[in-house]
Amino acid sequence: MTKYIVHGGKPLFGEVEISGAKNAAVAIIPAAILVDGVCRIENIPQISDVTAILKILEQLGASIRSINRHTVEIDSRHIHTTRTSYELSRKLRASYYLIGALLGRFGRAEVAMPGGCNFGGVRPIDQHVKGFSALGAGVTTEGGYINAIVESGRLTGANIYLDVVSVGATMNIMMAAALAQGDTVIENCAKEPHIVDLANFLNSMGADIRGAGTDTIKIRGVERLSGGSYAIIPDQIEAGTYMAAVAATGGQILVKNIIPKHMDCITAKLQECGVEVEEQDDTLLVRRTARLKKANVKTLPYPGFPTDMQPQMTTVLTLAQGTSLVTEGVWSSRYRYVDELKRMGARIQVDDKTAVVEGVEKLTGAPIQAYDLRAGAALVIAALAAEGESEISNVQYIERGYEDIIGKLRALGADIRAVEEPDEDALSTAQIS
Repeated sequence: MTKYIVHGGKPLFGEVEISGAKNAAVAIIPAAILVDGVCRIENIPQISDVTAILKILEQLGASIRSINRHTVEIDSRHIHTTRTSYELSRKLRASYYLIGALLGRFGRAEVAMPGGCNFGGVRPIDQHVKGFSALGAGVTTEGGYINAIVESGRLTGANIYLDVVSVGATMNIMMAAALAQGDTVIENCAKEPHIVDLANFLNSMGADIRGAGTDTIKIRGVERLSGGSYAIIPDQIEAGTYMAAVAATGGQILVKNIIPKHMDCITAKLQECGVEVEEQDDTLLVRRTARLKKANVKTLPYPGFPTDMQPQMTTVLTLAQGTSLVTEGVWSSRYRYVDELKRMGARIQVDDKTAVVEGVEKLTGAPIQAYDLRAGAALVIAALAAEGESEISNVQYIERGYEDIIGKLRALGADIRAVEEPDEDALSTAQIS
């Protein structure tokens, strides 16, 4: 079992290079199934979710060739099954993108129910199913699997209105419709940068998708997608996490390899808190020298403040002067991490979707545990800002979405290290035997 040991209270200084976007990569890699040829994908983040999704493709029969640490070539021409591994699929939420890709290419898919983070809210896939059904697929669940099949063998274009703005459903339906017969119109779409990135990837392979990044996407189905090369966009949330880290600890860092426009919603809120942010081409210079100011935050679909930055921003506000309000406007509950922050001296009261955060002078180190990816990142930020030592467990959640977080933080002057400890259950078993 890996744990992070953090000695906090030190400001951060230096430069940090942002990796490829996790939320784009875990959709673009399954989308390679739709390609009848070899596609080269660059700027892939080295994270456990990507490792898992590549392994699933390999088990389906795709050929995966690593060119370097951040570039792979995927050849899906020899896929021999449409049934995914139960064990691998249930480890990550993004496994549901395999349904849209397999349905679009082969007219059938058998994918284990997705897993991933559990932050107290429900992640329904009803809008995905609504879209697949409208395109002509029959969808059932049995034995822990989602089974989808098109009796005619090929999906047919349709008009689809999403009842709620859903990133996952928008991307999944877009993939399924890329090779469908006829035209598809998806309305009330999500607009996140990684949706645009997926559309750009598919278009670069020969798809005809227009309107990604708006609330209406139009897809004209094509006969086949051919191979090509594509580079994934930088990770908006990883960049925001390092910006939040320097906001909490103080100091100055240069965040490199970003698209500043994608960062606007995060930048504006940090500036409201008194953090200085200077935009320079594909970098942001982030500096915090004075006490943080209070702010009110409400998460919303893009271009609003992202739900995936809510735990990190809440952590920053625990150190701000005055009382801040944080409202979760996307998921029904995302505050399991609050009790961990309270162990460190934070003063937070949660009422349904709203957290009332009373700023304190300092946080103090404590043993804490991550419950999901972004909450884990928030606890790392808290530990970096806190006086004394913190021990963070369940760090496998963090490594699902942050490439080399230990190395990047150490390069900024953080005192953080990963340690391996025996698993308690394994230890108990060994003692009994």
